[in-house]
Amino acid sequence: MNLENENTLAGRPTRITDAKRTAELDELLIDAEADDEQVQQSQPLLRRPWLLLLGLILVALNLRPALSSMAPMLSDVSRTLGLSAAQAGLLTTLPVLCLGLFAPLAPVLARRFGAERVVLGILLTLAGGIILRSSFGTIGLFGGSVLAGASIGIIGVLLPGIVKRDFPKQAGTMTGVYTMALCLGAAMAAGATVPLSEHFDKSWASGLGFWAMPALIAVLFWLPQVGQKHGAHNVAYRVRGLLRDRLAWQVTAYMGLQSSLAYIVFGWLPSILIGRGLTPTQAGLVLSGSVIVQLVSSLAAPWLATRGKDQRPAIVIVMLMTLGGLFGCLYAPIEGLWGWAILLGLGQGATFSLALTLIVLRSRDSHVAANLSSMAQGFGYTLASLGPFAVGIVHDWTGGWSAVGWIFGVIGLGAIIAGLGAGRSLYVQVVSEKV
Repeated sequence: MNLENENTLAGRPTRITDAKRTAELDELLIDAEADDEQVQQSQPLLRRPWLLLLGLILVALNLRPALSSMAPMLSDVSRTLGLSAAQAGLLTTLPVLCLGLFAPLAPVLARRFGAERVVLGILLTLAGGIILRSSFGTIGLFGGSVLAGASIGIIGVLLPGIVKRDFPKQAGTMTGVYTMALCLGAAMAAGATVPLSEHFDKSWASGLGFWAMPALIAVLFWLPQVGQKHGAHNVAYRVRGLLRDRLAWQVTAYMGLQSSLAYIVFGWLPSILIGRGLTPTQAGLVLSGSVIVQLVSSLAAPWLATRGKDQRPAIVIVMLMTLGGLFGCLYAPIEGLWGWAILLGLGQGATFSLALTLIVLRSRDSHVAANLSSMAQGFGYTLASLGPFAVGIVHDWTGGWSAVGWIFGVIGLGAIIAGLGAGRSLYVQVVSEKV
């Protein structure tokens, strides 16, 4: 048994000093690939790190377009295929649900085939899912959405572990690069999908299907990584007690609830804005601009949050910013829309990066962080999927958008409550056993 966490094992939560918190944030990056002592201690055999960095950026760029490209086209898709608002809500929910349901498969596949091979293969399934949903009517639309969501869920779990292993001394910088690539991919798809569909044949299928191309380009740049050797992949530690730990569930709830608001924005904000009088192109640009703003706060929020005694004040502030932006986009005069969209982007960029940061700060070591990351993503994204579906149901019942403000408020309040628990300077109480 690993007795490093003596206070935690004895049932006494361990307080984290400011110096330790800052040092651990610099040293730890979530390793969701494997709890592998040999991998963590071995030196990566990289002959061309710049090629790996480029590959990582291109892969990360593809983890959001399948989600954010649908929102500006949702009205056209629903009208063409005769989807109800509830069915449209299910369409926005399925990919998010798959992020959680398929995340636990990532460590299993990585240990069996190696993380690099899994990323390569799943990039191909991602491209296939995007093509499927844009080419085969209603069945292809829903089936392709499931395949794309499952692919994103698996890759999203593996990439942070690869970053940690191959860039151990630049963990903080690479975390920022990774987050920026995610935001940039989401913004590109939100803003460009409608213009692309109009450029080709004025068909929503062309606009959605275009995003298979960046995934195939990423395959070409990732292919050289498959031949790299990085050491053994034998599991060295087992972490027990996480599912019984209250703090771990608070971290998971915060991850899931803030993600639920994010995927409501990805899935429904353009439709809400179209309902308020914007064109699909204008609505897509507003979503794109809001996501681009996230680049700033996603980098700044973790650094600012670790300067204080704990993260609770930061969590409350950024969630209030998010709710203010959402309510402004929904109810405020349309003339001030861009200001509310910017506030929304600043809030959501910070809430997402803080959710990732909490996983690291609440973990004693990388073995615990790996398991907490898997728990937070698996259960959290499953919880997050309920938000977009609820918006579709409420819109179907009421025939308008005003009532969905209650959904924003309930989810936001829940995220604040969970965040007040998750933001305390404590470690999760677990037992780490050497296998």
